[in-house]
Amino acid sequence: MTDDRTALIVVDAANVVGSRPDGWWRDRAGAARRLLVQLGALDQHLDPPAEVVVVIEGAAKAAVAGEQDRKFDGLRVVSADGSGDDTIVDVVAAEKDGDRAITVVTADRGLRARVEALGAVTVGPRWLFARIDGESS
Repeated sequence: MTDDRTALIVVDAANVVGSRPDGWWRDRAGAARRLLVQLGALDQHLDPPAEVVVVIEGAAKAAVAGEQDRKFDGLRVVSADGSGDDTIVDVVAAEKDGDRAITVVTADRGLRARVEALGAVTVGPRWLFARIDGESS
């Protein structure tokens, strides 16, 4: 799916949720839903605007039960059938020949290497949280 916004941000939800020790492990679906709600306001903190794709996996998929690959407050949520990392690589590979800049949000070194090889730029969860909190644009 392409979008009229020039940039693409792909979020490794499991990695981002896991970066904050806030008890996410007790309710993975709830933690994923909280992240999706936070990301719904992300567009107002981005310049230029970007399409945001959030990849969820495992128990976190219950956060969007019945809403796979649909918009969630302006987001495209993709539920991984298997590995979330493989799904993120697939999303990047599908977009890499376009004109859009692609940024992947993850702290996973292995995933970073895989998507950087496809031309994506990687940033850590702290970058994303700074934008969600409106600290940087």
